[in-house]
Amino acid sequence: MTQETPMAIQFNHKPGLVVYLTAGDPSLDATHAIALAAIDAGADVIELGVPFSDPLGDGPVIQRAMERAVARSIRLSDVLALARDIRTHRPKAGLIIFTYFNPILRYGLSRFADDAAAAGADGVLVIDMIVEEAAEYLAEMDRASLAPVFLAAPTSPDERLQAIATHSRGFIYAISRVGITGKQQSLTSDAISLVSRIRRWSELPVAVGFGISNAQHVAQVAEFADAAVVGSAIVELIERSTPDTAPGEVARFIRGLRQPESALAR
Repeated sequence: MTQETPMAIQFNHKPGLVVYLTAGDPSLDATHAIALAAIDAGADVIELGVPFSDPLGDGPVIQRAMERAVARSIRLSDVLALARDIRTHRPKAGLIIFTYFNPILRYGLSRFADDAAAAGADGVLVIDMIVEEAAEYLAEMDRASLAPVFLAAPTSPDERLQAIATHSRGFIYAISRVGITGKQQSLTSDAISLVSRIRRWSELPVAVGFGISNAQHVAQVAEFADAAVVGSAIVELIERSTPDTAPGEVARFIRGLRQPESALAR
C-alpha cells in the first residue's frame, strides 16, 4: 500500500467533527437514534465504539460506557448491524468502526473486513494496533477497500509518524496528549507540534482528539488541524441523559461546539 491514492474522509465543515459513541450504551436503538441526531446536528463522522471488557486506552467515562454495553452482551456483529442501519438512513455520513483488536481477532480478520465493508463502514480505527505490526490487517483493509485510521501520539518518533502517514487512509487521528481518553481544560502545544510533524508526510486530513470537550477546544483545533474528535464529553452527556432525551441533548451539544461566543456566555 502506498500514499499515492489515499481515501480521504470528506469533512463538510471547518473544522470537521468526529463524534465517538459507544455502541449499545444505553441500547443499540438509542445509539442509532443518537448517531442520526449527531449527524443531523453537524457531525461529519461517527466513530462506533465496539464494547470491550478491557478498554485500557480509555478513561473512566468511556470505560463505564463499555462496561454497560458489555453487560448487555453487545457484540461486534451487533455493532456492524448498527453501522449498516446508520448507513442506510444517512448514506453520506462518514462511518468508522472504533475497536480494540481482540474483538476482531475473535470474529476473524477477513470476515470482519468483509462484513464491515458490507455494512457501509468507511474505515476502521484499532486503538491498540501498532503500525509496525499491522501488515496482515493492512492487507485485509486494502482488499475490502476500508480506510485504516491510525493514532499518532506526541511521543511518536519521526520513523513511526512516517509509517503512519504512509499506511493511513481516511484521516490521521492525532492524540492531543499522552495518556487515556477524557476531558481536559485546554489543548497543549504538543498537539500543534504533532499535526505539523504529520503534515511533513501526509496530505490526509488530520483530526485531533483526546480531551476535546467544548467550543473553545474546537475553535483552537480549527487553527491548525482539519477536524476535532469529541468522545468522552458526549459519552458522559449520554450517561446523564435518558434514552429518550439523549439524542436531543447530543444534538444541542454538537451545535454548540461550533458557537464559541455563545458557549463563553453560558
